[in-house]
Amino acid sequence: MKSNRRNFLRYLGIGTGTLVTASPAIARVTTDEADRLPFEGPEFQAQPFNMCGYAAPKLPTVRIAVIGLGMRGSGAVERLCYIDGVEITVLCDKDPERVAKMQAHLAKVGRPKAAEFSGEEGWKKACEHKEVDLVYTPTPWHLHTPICLHAMNNGKHAATEVPAALTVEDAWKLVETSERTRKHCMMLENCCYDFFELLTLNMVRNGLFGEVVHAEGAYIHDLSKEYLFNKNAYTDMWRLKQNMKHNGNLYPTHGLGPIAQCLNINRGDKMDHMVAMSTNDFSLGIMANELAKTDDFFKPYANKKYRGNMNTTLIRTNLGKSMMVQHDVSTPRPYSRIHLVSGTKAVAQKWPGPERIGFGHSWIKDAELKELYAKYSPEIVKHIGEIAKEVGGHGGMDFIMDWRLIDCLRNGLPLDQNVYDAASWSVVVPLSEQSVNNRSKSIDVPDFTRGAWKKNKPHDITLAGGGNTGVRKIANQ
Repeated sequence: MKSNRRNFLRYLGIGTGTLVTASPAIARVTTDEADRLPFEGPEFQAQPFNMCGYAAPKLPTVRIAVIGLGMRGSGAVERLCYIDGVEITVLCDKDPERVAKMQAHLAKVGRPKAAEFSGEEGWKKACEHKEVDLVYTPTPWHLHTPICLHAMNNGKHAATEVPAALTVEDAWKLVETSERTRKHCMMLENCCYDFFELLTLNMVRNGLFGEVVHAEGAYIHDLSKEYLFNKNAYTDMWRLKQNMKHNGNLYPTHGLGPIAQCLNINRGDKMDHMVAMSTNDFSLGIMANELAKTDDFFKPYANKKYRGNMNTTLIRTNLGKSMMVQHDVSTPRPYSRIHLVSGTKAVAQKWPGPERIGFGHSWIKDAELKELYAKYSPEIVKHIGEIAKEVGGHGGMDFIMDWRLIDCLRNGLPLDQNVYDAASWSVVVPLSEQSVNNRSKSIDVPDFTRGAWKKNKPHDITLAGGGNTGVRKIANQ
């Protein structure tokens, strides 16, 4: 029964490095009593329905509500307008001016006018609208989980910007709601659809890397001057406030998502435990104090404690493999997602450039890399890649992601990213903070699949059963 007791204590957070405030009843539990306690946490309950590999009924026309029309949302509307079999039936933003701007775009490209919702809780009505099949939400982070839950509970599929959840509890809510309603909950991790990431994934699938042993990802992007402290960037300075309130890896999924797919996380392996460490803050607080000297707007942000500049999180999988994920948005380094995949036969690395692959002690030459692209780029890249580059969105990966989502929904295919991916990739946010706050103690990662990872199959990166969704001519937009 020792293993059962360990599992129970893992759920409580005891022995995982988390700070536990136990009730007197729990504090008095003996070893024998713990062995007899039932497992009431979600991880220890039977999985009611497996969303991995689930194919929802076909939707020949996907009616979409886009909630959040700022930087990411406005671009999403523009991209979705290129895709056949799509109707944007609802536009929603707290600011009605943003809604009007996107209505004008729909008219410009010959799309019908959408229903409009605005205000602080307009998103609830958008989720409840009868002419919606999919709720697509690029809102501030704290709204991702509430909107997805409300969408699924009202019979809609949900697609959310990253991260999908900010707490372990919210991650479980997404999983349980998706399983109960049998509605998809996809996190819109666009980096999984970048060209080199797709190339390395397909090469891994074809055995060229042998056994993948270690992988690295990151989000290293100096946002401090142009975004975090820019009054006109994030509404109500919400992203700066996140960097004030939390010290951990706040944005793990851009680097983590692609390497998790290479390691078959939730589909043959799972994340078992992790540790995280942050530096002190050596720039954000100083910047806030300097700005406050000449601009009263920044006084509420002065003399505050900010997250450490660099967070490094290490994750070990159940099969004994490792991942490193880093996060730094406040030091002047060149943009990097790292994307390193290391196996027993090969290694690939994208950041910093150029893209490189090696099968020994040196990187292959450019001509050889071009040959690998020609041979091992997956079918989706050959089918839609050039069009995606024309449409744009981070070099085309945004459009590949949107097109693939719509094509899967229209053809009743399983999604490339399911709710277990959304939960497990996002849960690094709160777990990294727990580890940092407890001197980098080891934290167990919940098994959101409840053991189904052992039998779940890797997602299909072919276009089997689909690939028939058209794209409007670029010149018409």
